[in-house]
Amino acid sequence: MASFKITGGKKLQGEIIPQGAKNEALQIVCAVLMTKEPVTIHNIPAIRDVNKLMELLEDMGVRREKVGEGSYRFQADNVNFDYFETPEYKEKASALRGSIMLLGPMLARFGKGKAPRPGGDKIGRRPLDTHFTGFQKLGAEFIYDPNDAFYTVEGGKMKGAYVWMDEISVTGTANVLMAAVMTEGTTTIYNAACEPYLQQLSKMLNSMGAKISGVGSNLLTIEGVKELHGCEHTMLPDMIEIGSFIGLAAMTQSEITIKNCRIPELGIIPDVFRKLGIQMEFRGDDIHIPAQTHYEISSLIDGSILTIYDAPWPGFTPDLISIVLVTAIQAKGTVLIHQKMFESRLFFVDKLIDMGAQIILCDPHRANVIGLNREHQLRGIRMTSPDIRAGVSLLIAAMSAEGTSIIDNIEQIDRGYQFIDKRLNAIGAEIVRI
Repeated sequence: MASFKITGGKKLQGEIIPQGAKNEALQIVCAVLMTKEPVTIHNIPAIRDVNKLMELLEDMGVRREKVGEGSYRFQADNVNFDYFETPEYKEKASALRGSIMLLGPMLARFGKGKAPRPGGDKIGRRPLDTHFTGFQKLGAEFIYDPNDAFYTVEGGKMKGAYVWMDEISVTGTANVLMAAVMTEGTTTIYNAACEPYLQQLSKMLNSMGAKISGVGSNLLTIEGVKELHGCEHTMLPDMIEIGSFIGLAAMTQSEITIKNCRIPELGIIPDVFRKLGIQMEFRGDDIHIPAQTHYEISSLIDGSILTIYDAPWPGFTPDLISIVLVTAIQAKGTVLIHQKMFESRLFFVDKLIDMGAQIILCDPHRANVIGLNREHQLRGIRMTSPDIRAGVSLLIAAMSAEGTSIIDNIEQIDRGYQFIDKRLNAIGAEIVRI
């Protein structure tokens, strides 16, 4: 198990380019199964979850060729279904949360699919009922064997249908959407997630010959087609990484320019960080963060305490709640952080309290952060990363602290952030992988 040793108090300066979007990549890479023709994808992040998913596709018989930095050509013209019965498939797929999105493409193209119960972050309950309820509404048969923890779907009798999503799930919407694209008839998906990841997937599928309308809204209409063709697709920069860099710049009093951000796709993310008092300037498609000695949290019009909470898109993404929380530690003022979706995502704050942060964990979903206004510095400690976003939040805290910190279990950080130590060291950080 690897660790990071971080020397705190270093001010960063320079330019940094965000990686391709992790959450988009997991959907897009699964979608290559939907055609036998070549599919070329650009800006794929070199992170553990995505690399493991691409390796899993290769084990299934999908050919993969590197055609440039972050660019691959895939061809799924010879998928080996015998592989799905092997212990190797169960072991590899169960280690990846994103493997569940193989089911929609397999249902669409082959009429059947099989996947083990997936792993992923330990951030609370993450039920998959929405995926399978959607498949069933299309006419698929769902079978779950609790003895071997395998999900099986059979789609020989699928027809277009009205699908109400019980939960506004990004992965659930993506899975049902991919299954519906090649299902005979018209499917409407209401209460659909509409994150930029879903919009990108829909645009890619349409370029392959799908007929999806309502892209960007919570009502998708899909006219089923018989087959899809090859395409070329470029992924968005990772908006979670962009938000992480904004918070990092503020906490470490650093001057950073984040390049090629696709700012119109960021929604309210910049506005939420502005509510913490963080200055930023849009320079074309770049975000420039000046070095700030102090930043002050806004209060509401009546003077009451600001609340920042997550919500389905176009609300504030839950993946940045941990980043906002840690960024507020050195602000002036108080903010209530309300993480509505996952009941275990705030449990890393005990480590921040050990570092000297003033945080009251009200319950599993809410934390009150009383900003230190740089009157006291955090102190370096040894800690463990419980999930991807908490891991980077702890990294930000450690980089702003006095002394040396060690973060264990950094495999969690590597799952979502590409060469984060090397990229931050290039602009002045001091992070050693041990």
